Amino acid sequence: MAESLLFSIAQGVLGKIASPAFQEAVAVYGVEDQIHELKDTMDAIAAVLLDAEEQQAKNHRLQLWLRRLRDVLYDAEDVLDELECEALRKRVINRRKIKEIRETLSKISVEKNQFDLNVRSVNNGVVHLRSREMTYSFINKLDVVGRESDKEKIIEILMQSDRKNLSVIPIVGIGGMGKTAIAKLVYNDDNVKEQFESGLWVCMPEDFDLKKTIEGIIKDATGQSSSNLDIQQLQTSLRYIIKDKKFLLVLDDVWSNDRSRWEELKALLTEGESGSKIIVTTRISKVASITGTHPAHNLRGLSHEDSMALFKKWAFDQKEKHPRPDLLEMGDDIVKKCQGVPLLVKTLGSLLFAKDEVPYWAHIRDSEVWKLVEEKEDLLPVPKLSYDHLPSHLKRCFATFSLFPRGFEFRSDRLGALWMASGLISSTTEKEDSSVEYVKELWKRSLIQQVEESESILTFKVHDLVHSLATIVARNDCSIVGLDTEEISERARNGSLEELPSSICNLKQLRTLLLSGNKRLKKLPDTICELQSLLHLYLDGCSELGELPKNMQRLVSLRLLTVTTKQKSLQESGIQYLENLQLLGLDGCQNLQVLFEGTCRPTCLRRLEIVNCRGPISIPFVELTALRILEIFDSKLMLTEENKPIFPSNLHTLAISKSEQVMELLQCLDRSACKLESFYVYDCPSFTAIPEWLPNHSHLRYIFLIRCLKLSSMPKGIQSLTALKELRVEYCGESSERCRPTTGVDWPKIAHIPRICLDLVWVQWMED
Repeated sequence: MAESLLFSIAQGVLGKIASPAFQEAVAVYGVEDQIHELKDTMDAIAAVLLDAEEQQAKNHRLQLWLRRLRDVLYDAEDVLDELECEALRKRVINRRKIKEIRETLSKISVEKNQFDLNVRSVNNGVVHLRSREMTYSFINKLDVVGRESDKEKIIEILMQSDRKNLSVIPIVGIGGMGKTAIAKLVYNDDNVKEQFESGLWVCMPEDFDLKKTIEGIIKDATGQSSSNLDIQQLQTSLRYIIKDKKFLLVLDDVWSNDRSRWEELKALLTEGESGSKIIVTTRISKVASITGTHPAHNLRGLSHEDSMALFKKWAFDQKEKHPRPDLLEMGDDIVKKCQGVPLLVKTLGSLLFAKDEVPYWAHIRDSEVWKLVEEKEDLLPVPKLSYDHLPSHLKRCFATFSLFPRGFEFRSDRLGALWMASGLISSTTEKEDSSVEYVKELWKRSLIQQVEESESILTFKVHDLVHSLATIVARNDCSIVGLDTEEISERARNGSLEELPSSICNLKQLRTLLLSGNKRLKKLPDTICELQSLLHLYLDGCSELGELPKNMQRLVSLRLLTVTTKQKSLQESGIQYLENLQLLGLDGCQNLQVLFEGTCRPTCLRRLEIVNCRGPISIPFVELTALRILEIFDSKLMLTEENKPIFPSNLHTLAISKSEQVMELLQCLDRSACKLESFYVYDCPSFTAIPEWLPNHSHLRYIFLIRCLKLSSMPKGIQSLTALKELRVEYCGESSERCRPTTGVDWPKIAHIPRICLDLVWVQWMED
């Protein structure tokens, strides 16, 4: 079930080769010919890769070929990354590695010819591997449970007299939630049929092909095929069918957000009588915003009571009036796993139908839902359609969800750091806030839920069904190791571990090791430093962790490290020698006093997060020349007269929260960080005034001042910050009042700022 993820990896390698930064590195070492040959070979393989991934299920030799290809592609990523990094340091590279990768890929490319693979086209990085099941308008009302309220809300809108010639009501929800079932209930309602002269139903083409859409509408209206007509004849026929008729049209399962195609179709449909309505079902919120004239009806999960009622219909013979109490009790636990998704309830219920063996029911109850999903092939394709429609770069981002436990609350900034360290967001060609855009795109496609936005950071969760999909998509690359796991594949690239296996040093290909929150972990074995391919090491929340191994510098590829430790100094661990380290997170290091000593520093460190560290910690900020993001949350730094920090000149984001030292830190900012773009202060009672030197930071674009109750006023110099795009002042006492539009004393100072939010209310909003 890992279709198209390997293709995404291949696309990532090709994207790396094409990037300007990499091309510069290639020119430095004079390896243009070798890289050009490598690209040509990659192009030839990528052309047939989609077909290979689809055919692998029935061809064992093809599976082995793809497995070898995956390993080589990851090796290619590593070698290309090394080439780019070493070029920055002007060091000699190992040209033999490039040659070995190129030769191995050439052999693999030749071997592909034995499988008779076809070239597949890709549109905008979106891969379509299987056709969808077409829908129809008939429904047995008895098969639908718990949707009466949703049905009535939509019917109420349909019955409203509307001045608009054509109204559109979108229904939005994740796959398997029952959007089509709701549309069918509404479409077949007797009152609705009386309201509209004509009812039309079409299952939309994935690409919103106008000709196919019109053909579908005409066929539903007349029962006759019109595929022999050209587009002009089809338009004439459609206008004739709906002319002066009040119609209800259901456009089921819309994927394309191509506004121009929608406008073309809508123009044709205006031939109908005023008051005609359209229902659009979709998983994508952007489709709803483009098509809808009414707010989208967001479909939620069923209540537990309704889920149980649906489960009984599928798990028990309807002739059986009183199901066995012991099975009902286990069924109640099973239904809780389904989280209100009707399709999942029906699928698990059908697995149990006509089976009364208690051990079998217990097996279903105690099994991981994703394993049952994999066994029941008619369920997974439903959410997987959303995955298949993702652009290639987002497929790999989506797969990283599998590393984290179910119910985990994600943060866009932390995910962005992982994606950037993994090379999924370019550190040189893309903005730091690309992660927010990526997350919003996943949100639009209903692949994440419970999304909340606060101070430019998105937090969200992933539905268990979607998490199951991520786990299956990434299963060849990720290993989730529990306390009862007997072994872990040596081919694993990413691991989320509850317990460190004794064989950890054998996982030579491991790139991500997630140990976050492991309260049993007291010591890391020294052998962990042998994992020289490791890119990401998560040790935050490991509250019992003592000293780190003394040879951390051997983790030469490490880019992301988050740690909770009882150590007073990290000097002996050798992390100052990690030249590829991009993010360092210190979380709950209560005893930490010294970060680095001596002259060596992680020269690529772009982001430093200091959370709940009461040291105080001595940090040589000015020597971290690549540092762009600094976050200091509920932590104390060493700020003596002799040790006041000078922030690095490239710093562009500074966030301070729950700090008693906020005024001292800001004084340090006076003489440094002239490229600062984002300035955030949260929950700092001692923050009484914004320094008058603020105008020196002419690059500032965002200022967020949140819950600083003693903040008095805005400095006059804020008027000179012409690059400032957004100001948020939330619950800052007197300052909030002084910033009120027109009446506030400080309003003239800030009125030029395009976007201003006061106490969670946008009082000014202008587009850039």
